[in-house]
Amino acid sequence: MNNLPDFPWDRLEPYKERALAHPDGIVDLSVGTPVDSVPEVVRNALVEAADSPGYPFTHGTKALREAAAGWLRRRHGVTVDQQDVLPLIGSKEFVAWLPTYLGAGRVVFPELAYPTYDVGARLAGAVATASDSTLALGPERVDLLWVNSPGNPTGRVLPTEHLRKVVSWARERGTIVASDECYIELGWEEEPISILHPDVCGGSHEGLLAVHSLSKRSNLAGYRAGFVTGDPVLVKRLLETRKHAGMMMPAPVQAAVTAALADDAHADAQRELYAARRALLRPALEQAGWQIDHSTAGLYFWASNGQNAWDQVSKLSEIGILVAPGEFYGAAGGRHIRIAVTATDERISAAVRRLQ
Repeated sequence: MNNLPDFPWDRLEPYKERALAHPDGIVDLSVGTPVDSVPEVVRNALVEAADSPGYPFTHGTKALREAAAGWLRRRHGVTVDQQDVLPLIGSKEFVAWLPTYLGAGRVVFPELAYPTYDVGARLAGAVATASDSTLALGPERVDLLWVNSPGNPTGRVLPTEHLRKVVSWARERGTIVASDECYIELGWEEEPISILHPDVCGGSHEGLLAVHSLSKRSNLAGYRAGFVTGDPVLVKRLLETRKHAGMMMPAPVQAAVTAALADDAHADAQRELYAARRALLRPALEQAGWQIDHSTAGLYFWASNGQNAWDQVSKLSEIGILVAPGEFYGAAGGRHIRIAVTATDERISAAVRRLQ
């Protein structure tokens, strides 16, 4: 696979070394990895299911599927049949392999986007196009169109009307729309909506897939846990392919996911932690000369002080703060940095002191 790009974060190593040299240690805000504990209700479910000697089901247990469907209905106003839920071994593997599963020849994703959308197109040998405008795509067929709201890296929320227009455009052309919704429970100034909500799709899930992750909601990045749902025909097709490929979520993780999706209390508590960290870090960044753009949802600040992104990364590394340059997410990010709020209260407080 010599057409794959270098792994972007490898380029941060010199800046990481500089930040590590700070007398008070590094404040790593470069990756959105959870740092808080896995909820006890989830850990207990994992332990209780630890004696799982047999092969798990690719389709997952009925209890898991019902928990996912219940969560979507309860929290997001989306109704799906439990049969149309398919567990994933974390959402990233699905993002990377969906174009291959679909045999896609052309894949479109946002101009500022999670790099794995592009990688997935390349793995499939597809034409990869970064575009925020369907009008700019021309007459050539688009097999798969990714949307991401709330967006990574920008924290931008796509309005209902915009998503409705995307769905209409795609259905006129036979294009599958996959919506990456892993930050959907983390709306701050704006409330995200699912592509599967009736106000967006008119009550039909034809041609639509919604991808969800428990990494951020439930601190389960280490468990590799997510699911996809939507068009029953597409989900069935994906299930058959994944059966052949042995893509099975481990049974103890299935039990943990079931518990996580059935429990809202831990997710609400985690949300409050992130809200408090955002409330501390944002004014400190603004007072230090950074403007925050979008960032109305999700776990990142999309920030700029007007300089080249790498100059901003360098400047912050000198005070022991590591962030990601915007160009990791596309050429349009050349003067922005992405700053995660997924650090402990102590490390967020340290960043605030250093910015003053």
